[in-house]
Order: sequence, then structure tokens, then C-alpha cells
Amino acid sequence: MRKVVRSLVVSLTVAASVAGSTGVATAATWSSSDKWATWSNGGYTIRNDVWGSGAGPQTIWANSYSNWGVWSDQPNTGGVKSYPHSAKNVGKKLSALGKVSSSFSVNRPGSGAYETAYDIWADNNAYEIMLWMNKQGAVGPLGTKQTTATVGGHTWDVYQGSNGSNAVFSFVRTSNTNAGTVDVLAVLNWIRARGWFGDVTLGEVQFGFEITSSAGGLDFAANSYSVTSS
Repeated sequence: MRKVVRSLVVSLTVAASVAGSTGVATAATWSSSDKWATWSNGGYTIRNDVWGSGAGPQTIWANSYSNWGVWSDQPNTGGVKSYPHSAKNVGKKLSALGKVSSSFSVNRPGSGAYETAYDIWADNNAYEIMLWMNKQGAVGPLGTKQTTATVGGHTWDVYQGSNGSNAVFSFVRTSNTNAGTVDVLAVLNWIRARGWFGDVTLGEVQFGFEITSSAGGLDFAANSYSVTSS
């Protein structure tokens, strides 16, 4: 009996590992098809976040805050449908921070319309800072291009705009990458040095997939994601 139980545990562990590497939710630790589903793990919050008009079905799964993904079937009708993500709250002013860094690795489809992006919030969501690490299909940032800058370990086209509720700064990487490390604090201090905001309080550092279309159903997976701050 003990041997059978051990074999079952090993099988489930292998299945969970496969889920993380292929984007399939089989035997994941947690999963949900609720559009507002949330799961807390290791000081992070994972959210399905299907919020856009006319959104289709989406199933999120996770083995941990760092290893998670979605199967998403969004119609090709324009407009963002969802932003499944993992989030870590920092809750400190920029002047009180010596480091905010994040690393990630993703598997993503070669079709559809989406970007893999950080969504970073400051001063109780008065400011939104997006870092686009890659993009696919007909997607683009809000606002107008201000400059091209090398900061935080990457080179970006920088846009400034508003969504009607808050200021939005979008840093669109000049070439796609599926893995890397970002010096988030350096990016925020770069914005501050330009006078676009002051000594703001950093809220959540979110990372995920902002999906506009994925007709027929596509798999997205974060192989790893973490935020460190001090």
C-alpha cells in the first residue's frame, strides 16, 4: 500500500511539472475558470482578471506564484479582454527603497494579439507603469512616444498617456524577449527624474499577459516570476 501511494505522489508531481512547462493545466495545484478568480501563495496574489468587454472563456492554473498560466479563448474583436497575472505588493516610497528587481521566463503562443507585460501601480493607482517585454499581433500602448531610453537593463520606446482614470507610462522593449531581469526601481527613478511623478509609494508589481485576442484558445505560461525589494 505504501508503495502505491508513493507512486501516485510521484505521478502527480511529474504531472504538475509538465503543466508548468507546456501551459496545460493538468494536475496543477490550483485552477479556476471564474473570471475574477484569485489565489494567494508565498506573499503573491494570482488573478485571472478577465475584465474586458466581450471577453470569452479563460482558465487559469498555478503550481505557485512563480509557475502559472492560462488557456484563453478571446475573440478577435479589438480591445483588451484580460490580464491574467501574478502580483507582489511592495508598499514603500521610492526614497525608502534600495532595490526593486524582478526576473521572469515565459512560454507564449506565436499567434493572437497580446503582450507579456509588467503592470506596476503607484500612489494608490494614480500612476500606472507598464513594461512590455514582448508583443504579438495588433497591439500598441496608450499615449504618444516621448523618447527611446536604455534603463533598468533594457532599451525601450517610452510612451506617456492616460486611460481616463490614471496616468499611464508604457515602456515597450525595442525587441521581444521571453526571459530576463528588470531593475524596476531604476525605471521608476528614471520617470521621477523627468518630473513625471514625485516620491510616489510603490504598490503592486504585477506580471502577466494582456490579451486582446486568442481565438480558438491559446496557452500562455509563466515558467518563473519573482520580485525582490529592500
